[in-house]
Amino acid sequence: MVARSVRDAEVAGSNPAVPTTPPEPSLRGLYTAPMDIAEFQGLMGRIYLERDRRRGVDGTFRWLTEEVGEVARALRGDDRDQLRHELGDVLAWLSSLANLTEVDLSEAVGRYAEGCPRCGGIPCSCPFRS
Repeated sequence: MVARSVRDAEVAGSNPAVPTTPPEPSLRGLYTAPMDIAEFQGLMGRIYLERDRRRGVDGTFRWLTEEVGEVARALRGDDRDQLRHELGDVLAWLSSLANLTEVDLSEAVGRYAEGCPRCGGIPCSCPFRS
């Protein structure tokens, strides 16, 4: 079998039990921005689900938290492109975690469809809590 990337080759080389798969046709050009959340979650599943399964929920969650840290660093700077990049990474890792745990993010965000889940307000009128 053919490794999909240098990293896949390294993983397979260090552990022959880790399967590698032939490369799939490119998904480039099939999707355009803006993309709805269900479409994005599905795309992340097609791109990364098998790799995420090998990593597991705990490993995927750790990657997500690392990316949140990168958002924190980007917020301290003034590079909007870097912030956009890191926020995109957080959304991608969140989608991967949702795919692994079989949570539909479109359903998950539905609790905000009518406003604040607590007070129902748009904007929220709940007392500020730090």
